[in-house]
Amino acid sequence: MSYNNNYSKEDIIRIAKEENVRFIRLQFTDLMGSIKNVEIPYSQLEKALDNKMMFDGSSIEGYVRIEESDMYLYPDLDTWVIFPWVTESKVARLICDIYMPDGKPFAGDPRAILKNALKQAEEMGFTAMNVGPEPEFFLFKTDEKGNPTTELNDQGGYFDLAPMDLGENCRRDIVLTLEEMGFEIEASHHEVAPGQHEIDFKYADAIKAADQIQTFKLVVKTVARQHGLHATFMPKPLFGMNGSGMHCHQSLFKGDVNAFYEENDKLGLSNVARHYMAGVLRHARSFAAITNPTVNSYKRLVPGYEAPVYVAWSASNRSPMIRIPASRGLSTRVEVRNPDPAANPYLALAVMLAAGLDGIKNKMQLPPPTDRNIYVMTEEERESDGIPTLPLNLKQALDELLRNDVICDTLGEHALAHFYELKEIEWDMYRTQVHQWERDQYLSLY
Repeated sequence: MSYNNNYSKEDIIRIAKEENVRFIRLQFTDLMGSIKNVEIPYSQLEKALDNKMMFDGSSIEGYVRIEESDMYLYPDLDTWVIFPWVTESKVARLICDIYMPDGKPFAGDPRAILKNALKQAEEMGFTAMNVGPEPEFFLFKTDEKGNPTTELNDQGGYFDLAPMDLGENCRRDIVLTLEEMGFEIEASHHEVAPGQHEIDFKYADAIKAADQIQTFKLVVKTVARQHGLHATFMPKPLFGMNGSGMHCHQSLFKGDVNAFYEENDKLGLSNVARHYMAGVLRHARSFAAITNPTVNSYKRLVPGYEAPVYVAWSASNRSPMIRIPASRGLSTRVEVRNPDPAANPYLALAVMLAAGLDGIKNKMQLPPPTDRNIYVMTEEERESDGIPTLPLNLKQALDELLRNDVICDTLGEHALAHFYELKEIEWDMYRTQVHQWERDQYLSLY
């Protein structure tokens, strides 16, 4: 399950020399989903390609204690790319796996956690998990010091064009930059809310898809800054407007065969697809802390703004959490709509895959589809149809996470403990803070 570039060590050294690459960023992702990098000069490239580049893991959020801090960066050669926006002193990057001094993969490396989940899929006979992510983002103006404001740079709406969509030039430059870096862009458009945008790129196997999400975020933020704008993947930056999601289209393959497709089924869905969906629905409340990992994530998951609130599925409407897009054959897939772009993509894909595999393993029965608008159903109607809601806040999501052995085992003891601790701190800081809304409501009243 790798990239298709198939670079060798010699290829990378040759290309770096020919292109006059002066610096190489060895990138990896911490538990919270932030990209970290160790930058080395060209003279150290060969050492890095021999997996001999060490860094201090104790300074990275959710990694290790000081007394066990030495870690090694193992570059994935197929992730080699030269950043197109640096013209002088060219900079390239390699995405790395994290290893311990004893040569074992580091248990808290999100990329390793996804690889372990994919190994389980392989043991069950699946050769690939294909993922097509759709990360949305907002563009805001910056002030005279270059700091982000909450002032939108356009008043456009869904699929609007210039002059309404003033982010169009920025979005076009983002697309051109991504294409230079090997992305296959399928669509780029203004989203529903003013200042909101979406760029869809071609599906890939899960590791490459997660790598691409991280690269995508870096490119979007970098190009936006060149336009004097701030790009944010915060799930719900503005009250009263749609939030940003990261719908994840996913399917499992056995060789060249899409295991989710069944020609003779009314919806074109195989039993494997139905069991997979049943597993995702069964575990949805428990993996929400990973796919929707911030206090702010739950401000997006409210009725009325197109984000899914209810744990249900449908082939014909967009209010449930899982939708079945119309394409069939090789393109048969399920679209899981609750993740948001604040999620660590490696962890998010790992827990969704684990949930789906658990459904397949245990032949879980898929509940009937919900083909009416769930937002207009009463609570009684939803209860009688067996439609639960996603957690209402991060605290609820964390409680659900700890109760679920499948999701906890997927994350592993190290990542789970550190993730939970960091998120508990985040919740407590939020819970004990006095917000402007409270002052507006109560200061004069009482």
